[in-house]
Amino acid sequence: MKQFILCLFLSFLSIANAKTDPNGNVSGTIMDAELQEAIPYATIIINNPEGELVTGITSAEDGSFIVENLKSGNYELKVQFIGYKTFRREIVIEQRRTNIEIGILYLQPDVAMLDETLVVAERTTIEQRVDRKVINIGKDLMTTGASASEIMVNIPSVNVDQDGNISLRGNSNVRILVDGKPTNMDPAQLLKQIPSTSIKSIELITNPSAKYNPEGMSGIINIVLHKNASDGFNGNLNTGLTYGENLRFNGSLDMNYRKGKFNFFGNLGSNFGDRENGGTIFLPESQSLQEFEVENRNNSYLYKIGVDFYLDDNNTFSIYTNQNLYDGGPLGALSFTDFNEASRNFRQFLDVNYDNSNASYNFLFDHEFEKDGHEIQFEADFNDYNGDEVADIDFAENDLQLIPYIDRVFEDRKNFISNIDYTNPLNDVSRLELGAEARLLKTENDYNTTNPQFTNADYIYDRDILSLYSTFGQNFEKWSYQVGARLESYQVTADFQGERVYEDDYLTVYPTGFLNFTPDDKNTYNLSYSRRVDRPGFSQINPIREVSSPRLIVAGNPELDPQFTNSFEFNYTRKFERKGSLSAGVFFRRTVDEINQIFTELDNEPGSLFLTFQNSGDADMYGLEFSSNYKFTKWWSTNSGFELYEQTFSGLVGTEFTEIDNTAFTFRTSHNFKATEALSFSAFGFYRSKMKSLQYDIDHMYFMNLGARYSFLDDNRASVSLNFNDVFDTQEFNILAGRPFDQVGRFKGETQTVYLGVSYRFGGGKNRSLQRKDRDKDNDGGGMF
Repeated sequence: MKQFILCLFLSFLSIANAKTDPNGNVSGTIMDAELQEAIPYATIIINNPEGELVTGITSAEDGSFIVENLKSGNYELKVQFIGYKTFRREIVIEQRRTNIEIGILYLQPDVAMLDETLVVAERTTIEQRVDRKVINIGKDLMTTGASASEIMVNIPSVNVDQDGNISLRGNSNVRILVDGKPTNMDPAQLLKQIPSTSIKSIELITNPSAKYNPEGMSGIINIVLHKNASDGFNGNLNTGLTYGENLRFNGSLDMNYRKGKFNFFGNLGSNFGDRENGGTIFLPESQSLQEFEVENRNNSYLYKIGVDFYLDDNNTFSIYTNQNLYDGGPLGALSFTDFNEASRNFRQFLDVNYDNSNASYNFLFDHEFEKDGHEIQFEADFNDYNGDEVADIDFAENDLQLIPYIDRVFEDRKNFISNIDYTNPLNDVSRLELGAEARLLKTENDYNTTNPQFTNADYIYDRDILSLYSTFGQNFEKWSYQVGARLESYQVTADFQGERVYEDDYLTVYPTGFLNFTPDDKNTYNLSYSRRVDRPGFSQINPIREVSSPRLIVAGNPELDPQFTNSFEFNYTRKFERKGSLSAGVFFRRTVDEINQIFTELDNEPGSLFLTFQNSGDADMYGLEFSSNYKFTKWWSTNSGFELYEQTFSGLVGTEFTEIDNTAFTFRTSHNFKATEALSFSAFGFYRSKMKSLQYDIDHMYFMNLGARYSFLDDNRASVSLNFNDVFDTQEFNILAGRPFDQVGRFKGETQTVYLGVSYRFGGGKNRSLQRKDRDKDNDGGGMF
């Protein structure tokens, strides 16, 4: 009876307290910290002190929210949205404070989540991370060109020459990766084949840690393709037409289906159409002129298909394949005019067709231990390239008795990469990384010709690289550091016509080091060092003639040595509250036995050129870089970059030792103007100063692009874009002088174009995807843990 009365008394007491306890409300507005725009449908969660869910709602169209009828007590307010860092705040509902007005909550972009989100941003953003610069490709860049090669000119620190060759910080010895993996294709050709709409982001890794492959003197450019892992069925469709002198088409379809433990994903991309290109080279000493007019045909297709299998919370399997198919090549005419001897004049017609396939197959297993961050990952990647090049050469009537001929080159390259990576956070401040990698490459090249002046040839190139690496780092409140070393065994052999023409075997250590200082949330300082290598590639040592006319021969040099670089870099990043950021950096590189492409004039044949490679000597380079993204107003935002380089080249040019000092700078700026919620405009400007190499003096270059974009349908799921590229038709390459013999040249492509693009996004869901941690794509390098 006493127990009954006690329970009855407690019940009445609790009811009385409930009547006197206040009910409170929490309200506020959710906004994007960078874009200063409202975020609709963000998730607002209220948890009790034990972390249990009390209630939850989503924000309205204007980003506002109000959580009502909260009893007195302590709570945690949590705000979440895909692609943003979670916002947390402690709140207290009490007698004196029942209505809590939070105000504006600014969500910061979450880089890790954005790396796997398919939704394409409206505008391009640049992020300066500890070991790389990440350009998240927005719709403003996607509309500037049909392929990866065309949008590269918009990327800070990157330059593209008239043949599509890429250089980073003024150095063409850069390593190109796709989804963190190398391919067997020529980088210039590969970039022309990848549709711009298939690209999610581009990473510039100028000073990689020991975890990374040390190849690439100026660093690594990693092209990350779209992949989604949202629940349900999702996709993104992009298509566009480019019209100039020719009509070109590009398009891509990205899809995924996620249910239960499986996530299926795929990317289909195409890029086809012709492009005009022309140029001249005048040699004053021999009074000769070479002219060419070429129509570059292109039909390329990209397929990416894969599946993630989440076995349990600790084990994940993933497989995917990338398939590139290409058919095309130059169709045009070359002419040679000797103003002193008309009998030496000729006109050559060429029809070159490349038919190749490039297939990659990737397998990944990831195991996470119980301790957070403690994991081991195994990955294997096989790349198979098959190419068939047919060059049909004909001549107009001439006095040289030149006869038509056909060249055919069969090429088969197989590249296998296997690596294992182990990460162990030893304690709250220390982390250890260990890993091993094997890279096995085998290339066979079979050359056949009907030209009686040349002979058939076989060329076999084998390269094996075995690596071990280790890094150790510690992260304190404001300071962090990481030191590491990579040990590589390098073996290579090359056989020409059954005879050994090149062989190398050596063991090398590549040390790296990073030091970071973050005094507050707005300022970051980073100092880094790495040693890198550029080993002679297949085409650089291949003695088989690649391109030929009666006045031009191109071949590799089997006697090339590798070149090594020591690189030092200091970077500073300043974040402006809700407005953007500024990054500034200085760097110094010293390269030993630098490999350069050289021209020499053939003996007793004035006007005839031989193009090959040689170790030219040592080279020093230092530079200064600035990049910023800033939102001046709600309707005007910008990305801009300035790079200043100073280089010293030294080496043999012809038969003489030459030393050249080169100072050059590049400025590029992109502006986006938001007229309404649906309509925006963009403008891009580029300027590159005069510059020098060992053999050329190159004139300055500038151009401007303009664009507009209109979004429609629910949640702006669809958009249409219109761009006018190279408004003043000024994008061309001009050679002002040359060495060892004087030369003047002009190269002009089909750059003044109009682009019309359409994009549509469908599906939706929450993100939960596998974060690959392979050495060439890991976001956690350089001492930040």
